[in-house]
Amino acid sequence: MRKKRILIWIFLTAAVLVFLFPVILLGVNSLMGQEELTASYGSILYGNKGNLEWKLFPLYPTLRAYIQLLLDSPDFFVMFWNSVRQVFPILFGQLLFGIPAAWALGRYSFRGRRILVYLYMILMILPFQVTMVSSYSVLSFFNILDTHWAVILPGVFSALPVFLMTKFFQGIPDSLLEAAKVDGAGEIQAFFYVGLPLGLPGIISSLILNFLEYWNAIEPPMTFLKTKSKFPVSLYLSSITLNDVGTSFAASVLIMAPSVFLFAWGQSYLEQGIIASGLKE
Repeated sequence: MRKKRILIWIFLTAAVLVFLFPVILLGVNSLMGQEELTASYGSILYGNKGNLEWKLFPLYPTLRAYIQLLLDSPDFFVMFWNSVRQVFPILFGQLLFGIPAAWALGRYSFRGRRILVYLYMILMILPFQVTMVSSYSVLSFFNILDTHWAVILPGVFSALPVFLMTKFFQGIPDSLLEAAKVDGAGEIQAFFYVGLPLGLPGIISSLILNFLEYWNAIEPPMTFLKTKSKFPVSLYLSSITLNDVGTSFAASVLIMAPSVFLFAWGQSYLEQGIIASGLKE
């Protein structure tokens, strides 16, 4: 049994290192100077003679790429705050509209409920390409194309948070809600004092998943936005040339950092929400 555990541990460790290798390589390359990057990747990026070299440790570590990005690249800050303006209103809107909708679907029985749940499931699995034309037509009709609202409004009414939170609200014991009503709590009080606290893991897991989705969104901003000054930070890398390879690595690290920190903070909530939603079954 001990040998078996050791073999399993070695296999899992190797698998984790394989998956983490691109992230580690990204961080290492962000600390390399332009000359060292050219020497390592010149054969791929510039067609220079020589072989491709992967280095786990930079020979001459430097923060020049980060300094150049943070001090000499105003476009990065503009796009970063554009992402903040777009993503956080989306999350707030999902809380404002998604939680009541999920509570109604999860706790009440009414005519057409099953059809409505199936409709949410269908909308959730549809790729963006399928709804792109219809979304573009609706946004054009309301004359909000090429504005931040063109990205915010479709995200606010996304079906994914409603689906996740509905499954979680369904897991609340009926006896607990009945006991609250016996003690004098009305429907609204039961929602605020019982439903929201017990549904908090599902709500947080939904927010984390949707933050990861919209923080890294590429297709909706490219489709609904035309003015580059309104682009989110997820489109920043497309504007970097081969002469600023180090900056691209540093930008990738900084763009990835909020998602990594948020995932690390809310990992337990995310696991509980996924388990409750039945996605692991």
